[in-house]
Amino acid sequence: MKFRGPVFFSILVLGVLFSAFYPIRTVDNAEKESLLIQYMLGGLDQLHYQPQDINDDFSEKVYKMYLDRVDGGRRWLTQEDIDLLEPYKLNLDDQAQKGSFEFFDLAIKRYDAGFAKSQKYFEEILAQPFDLNKKEVLNVDVENRPFAKDDAELKEYWRKALKSEVLSRVYTKKTAQDKEEEVEEGEKKKTFEELEVEARKDVLKTFTDWYERMAKERRLDHLSDYLNAITATYDPHTNYFLPKDKENFDINMSGTLEGIGARLQTEGDYTKVSSIVPGGPAWKGKELEADDRIFKVAQDEEDAVDVTGFRIDDVVKLIRGKKGTIVKLTVKKIDGETKVVSITRDVVMLDEGYAKSVIISKPDVVENVGYINLPRFYADFNRRGGRNCSADVGAEIKKLKDQNVESIILDLRNNGGGSLRDVVKMSGFFIEEGPIVQVKARDRKPQILEDNDTRVQFDGKLIVLVNSYSASASEILAAALQDYGRAVIVGTSKSTFGKGTVQRFFDLDSGIPGNSDIKPLGEVKVTIQKFYRVDGGSTQLRGVRPDIILPDRFYELETGEQEEDYAMPWTEIPEVDYSQSVYKVKDLKGLAAKSAERVNKHETFSLIRDEARRLKKQRDDNELALDFDSYAAERELRKEESKKYKDILQPIEDMVISNLEVDLVDIKSDESKEARNEEWLKNMQKDVYLEEALYILSDM
Repeated sequence: MKFRGPVFFSILVLGVLFSAFYPIRTVDNAEKESLLIQYMLGGLDQLHYQPQDINDDFSEKVYKMYLDRVDGGRRWLTQEDIDLLEPYKLNLDDQAQKGSFEFFDLAIKRYDAGFAKSQKYFEEILAQPFDLNKKEVLNVDVENRPFAKDDAELKEYWRKALKSEVLSRVYTKKTAQDKEEEVEEGEKKKTFEELEVEARKDVLKTFTDWYERMAKERRLDHLSDYLNAITATYDPHTNYFLPKDKENFDINMSGTLEGIGARLQTEGDYTKVSSIVPGGPAWKGKELEADDRIFKVAQDEEDAVDVTGFRIDDVVKLIRGKKGTIVKLTVKKIDGETKVVSITRDVVMLDEGYAKSVIISKPDVVENVGYINLPRFYADFNRRGGRNCSADVGAEIKKLKDQNVESIILDLRNNGGGSLRDVVKMSGFFIEEGPIVQVKARDRKPQILEDNDTRVQFDGKLIVLVNSYSASASEILAAALQDYGRAVIVGTSKSTFGKGTVQRFFDLDSGIPGNSDIKPLGEVKVTIQKFYRVDGGSTQLRGVRPDIILPDRFYELETGEQEEDYAMPWTEIPEVDYSQSVYKVKDLKGLAAKSAERVNKHETFSLIRDEARRLKKQRDDNELALDFDSYAAERELRKEESKKYKDILQPIEDMVISNLEVDLVDIKSDESKEARNEEWLKNMQKDVYLEEALYILSDM
């Protein structure tokens, strides 16, 4: 990556200043940590789009953020520990600037004590049977649960938490046993008491293994958490990376030859699925979804490993494996349901992540509509002549025009973004020429990125499909075409994700000549720019509000950038001159009204609305029953409710979807390609959002 202009100059100046203060010499580990935090703060001050004043307000934010990182689950620290840490609440700014780790050292000391204490708790508690008939509840709202006031209250929390673990296993074992029609000769079904004993042994092994792994955490791992508590106060996308963590940035299983095809991220004590890679095993299985929290990982028939509190690279090691082997993930869905998802590892088929198109018709509504699916804004910068999405989408448009299509649906749902260069070029396919996006660095005038190609690759009616997982580059394209009045933006959420910022990695070693004794220091990913629409508004936080909003199962939930701590605010700058004369969308209000009338009468959309309300209700339910009868009744109720909504989407018989003849030769040349294509078409056949887009095109 080449650095130009003010950014590179800042790094150069920073390096010169740093080497002037810290000449080549031998340093011990404590001094290295001191230099690291001071250098990191200096870099953030020089480079971040919105630098902070290092003051008491900053200190208080770091304090809160670090406590959430060190004990987000409220498992180890008590209010008595917090009382010892509280005096440091407003002087972490002073410590950071001096390179002092007094608070950090005390916090780790209290954490270690709590860790050892809780190990005795779970061993003592699991040595005795639970009364699974006693009616009591566990508050599972970790985010809002206060620290236990003392050791007695903490131990009581552990008792309830462990009881819930045992209860879950007893329920699973009993349900499986009750389904068995026959028992092998000489065997008999286990009693409830025997199942409870077995479940306690399972939980004891799980926690013993977990604590053994956690005990191996090094000071460097804790230091990374502390430094990331500092960077997180700038914005959610500015992070510190240990040298060993950089390679695991934005973990993508499909980046290896064999995996499951999912991107993961850390969220508190949990590992969360951030997105599914198109074409990968997880994508094919359709069970693992974005926002699923992974609690356990098992290798086929082996016992599951509880990965709560694991570092993300350790979770990845457990999930990765050879092609053909099976990994089982115990996940909690967004509605609170716990589910075991089995995935057969495979070579991730990257071609499923590329742009592709079909022809769609709905007799008596609209005929011969082009459809382009773009899962991501990809670009291969490492190989000369490598594939890029703008060229591929241009090729798909040409193929569709050869089929005389007059309308195109461009599907950017679940597209998390990518190449900025390609989104600018692609947006230009639909207008003559003009500005597409403004990119602004700190204290600099906005840079206007324009389409300078006067050609118009497609001049017909255009719909862009988005949802709450359409982010970054997807939002740039949707915003530009919306501002130009060139397309109707149809969304399955109130807005797109809302990530309107640009990040870049900076190697902390690069600005320090020599000083090998303190290297490597790691890297910092820093937010250096913001995106702005041509109308002057940012896509940050607000995202792009669709012209026509259709309900989906997440409609009642708050999602996206707005849910992140210390997300950068929405701002605006002056608009730029923009216009186009290719095709202007008319009467958006009328189009939206007609769509709403259809959707309100549509049985499937009614069920989707009901499911959205169900998910909201379940997510807001923060109490878990700890007696078997109530617990089982709740689980059975959720299963029954899930069944009602499991098959909401049924094939739309009069929607005709056809591959282009020119594509069939390649598709039929490979059996696996043909199978994947059939599965893709099968899923599209159930897509009510696609059907509604056809009606909207007809109205246009």
